[in-house]
Amino acid sequence: MLRIVQPGMFTTLQDLGRTGHQRFGVPVSGVMDSWALRIANMMVGNAPGDAGLETTLSGPTITFDEETLIAVAGADFGAFVDDVHVPPSHPVRVPAGGMLTFRGGPHGCRAILGVAGGIAVPPVLGSRSTYVRAGFGGFEGRALRKGDVLPVGAPSPWARRRMAALARAEGLAGVATWGAGPSLRPQYSAAPVVRLLPGTHTDHLTAASRDGLFSETFRISPQSDRMGYRLEGLPLALREPLELLSEATTFGTMQLPPGGSPIVLMADAQTTGGYPRIGEVASVDLPLLAQLRPGDHVRFRACSLEEAQSAYLVREHDLAQAQRAITLLHP
Repeated sequence: MLRIVQPGMFTTLQDLGRTGHQRFGVPVSGVMDSWALRIANMMVGNAPGDAGLETTLSGPTITFDEETLIAVAGADFGAFVDDVHVPPSHPVRVPAGGMLTFRGGPHGCRAILGVAGGIAVPPVLGSRSTYVRAGFGGFEGRALRKGDVLPVGAPSPWARRRMAALARAEGLAGVATWGAGPSLRPQYSAAPVVRLLPGTHTDHLTAASRDGLFSETFRISPQSDRMGYRLEGLPLALREPLELLSEATTFGTMQLPPGGSPIVLMADAQTTGGYPRIGEVASVDLPLLAQLRPGDHVRFRACSLEEAQSAYLVREHDLAQAQRAITLLHP
């Protein structure tokens, strides 16, 4: 069991999402930074889609009833187990009774906590992800609160061997000397350049708006959340009004409402939308968006489908190579 002493600003259970139900109007949801969850799970011997905790802007305070193997990936919020610093994307053995705290960090929006065995709440429609707007999934369909107690699954044999290897005297936390290196992690930034594929209605933008979409810098509005990021900056415009039927949308779809401020749909995106779809963020770059705070900036670079697919395959190859290396070096 793990116990929530303080929940942080907004901490929820998330996995890789609730797929296969969009035709019924059920969003995929899932973790905003899927790459961080997969790395955290790899560091603790879990399956890639096992449920972890997604923390927003400030991390929670958590105590662990039993010896546990954890990893924190994504944004670096200054994690500590008792007084031992927890470096990003490293396996860490937490002794029974140990306390995980976060002391803050200047960059990034979301840290992901992976726990050996995964958070073992009952799945809803095949997923443990929390969808707060509808109040289902995760832990009671809501963000975590002080006093919540979360069940944890059984650690894998590999995780048990790592805990034994990291055991320290006097109940101290043990930090592995290895982890996911910088080359394996996305190049998080407060002002990233994100690849954008053409959308169904990109050609309906005015020439100035098409140019501005790929040359101007946009600011993440405070009116942004897990459903969508509203972008402030150059107002974009269509050559003429469009009358559209609602069509399918997904994580990364860029819509253009009448006011001219684009919205990039995020993990809790609705399943359909009637605004013009002027772009699709390359899936490999969605973690870069997921780590932006309100007030951060982003620029977009035109990208072809072939380039996006190639970048995705390279990233998947890198992750598979890392998993093989871990298996060989730390059997």
